Amino acid sequence: MILYTKSMIDQHSEELEDWKKCAYQQFSNMMCSESHPYPCVPGKMGFLDDSLRFGFAASPLEEKSYEQLATLLKEYGEVSRNTGKYASLVVFFEGHDVKSIEEYQDMFWTLLNKVHQRDEAEWPEEIPTDPDNQAWEFCFDGEPYFCFCATPAHRLRKSRSFPYFMLAFQPRWVFDEINATTSLGQKLKKVIRNRLVNYDGIKPHTALKWYGEQDNYEWKQYFLDEEDTTSSKCPFMAMKNKLKNFHP
Repeated sequence: MILYTKSMIDQHSEELEDWKKCAYQQFSNMMCSESHPYPCVPGKMGFLDDSLRFGFAASPLEEKSYEQLATLLKEYGEVSRNTGKYASLVVFFEGHDVKSIEEYQDMFWTLLNKVHQRDEAEWPEEIPTDPDNQAWEFCFDGEPYFCFCATPAHRLRKSRSFPYFMLAFQPRWVFDEINATTSLGQKLKKVIRNRLVNYDGIKPHTALKWYGEQDNYEWKQYFLDEEDTTSSKCPFMAMKNKLKNFHP
């Protein structure tokens, strides 16, 4: 598995398979649009600064995609702190047949659970293992991440719409300077919320809150539906328990 930088792809795009070139170009267009500015300011800055890292994986319906994503996350965790303050790993998955949002949601949580099963590191001591704790975050190889999912099925929430199934992983340390307790974080929140409303044309999902807030649950933000609803129980824990209690 290869971690790509923006500059690597820009200089050697002819070496990529057609679907990979297409996915990256769609992402680049989305990040660079001046007429329709993408809401996530840190994400756009990271892209322009060449701080993001990119990976490509098989269809999330294929079992090999679990191993590929686990490999990319492990490799990324080893270099992320050297990539810039607005670091993120963006992974594009092959195939873009439009399925229902519910099907994509199942794919997303299946991926996280399957990748978690391949994690050889201990869960970080400072991160709770219970998703119903406000400080919970998905972790891999000892690194906490905020996860973001976009799919071809999203229509109303355009900020969660992408021609390919796409995941982004932001290391938790990225938010050390941009959170509710910092002036930069408070300013960015206002800017992002305003841009999000303009971009989507609808109100932000009620699940979008700050990490650690009393009524915030990170897992609810990972995959947003088109409405303003969330699952009553975190699918990560539910699937973990199901797998744990399964006796063939």
